Amino acid sequence: MKNKKTLVLGASTNPERYAYKAIEKLTEKGHAVLAIGQKTGEVAGVKIHTKTIPLKNIDTVTLYLNPLRQRDYYNYIIETKPKRVIFNPGTENPEFYQLLQSNGIKIEVACTLVLLATNQY
Repeated sequence: MKNKKTLVLGASTNPERYAYKAIEKLTEKGHAVLAIGQKTGEVAGVKIHTKTIPLKNIDTVTLYLNPLRQRDYYNYIIETKPKRVIFNPGTENPEFYQLLQSNGIKIEVACTLVLLATNQY
């Protein structure tokens, strides 16, 4: 399996949140994970940053932010040039889909946890 360096945007230290579960599963499956959230903390050894961090060679950005909160990160994500952006349930955003696609970034409307569980990540 190829390690896919992933940014979890909307990361949380709350074990009930899907972003938390995604960080756990991604690290479990051997993917390098970076995380940005509203509060600092750590999940499965991954430090959660509260501000944007310099990124290189990101394969996937997985979103856990509602469409309004995503706007603050449009340029950041596009400049990072990930191969794809996963829009998890509740994060669907047609405006952002168009921006990403016009910049050559693949979009996937899916659940990161399901993709990982079914070996489709």
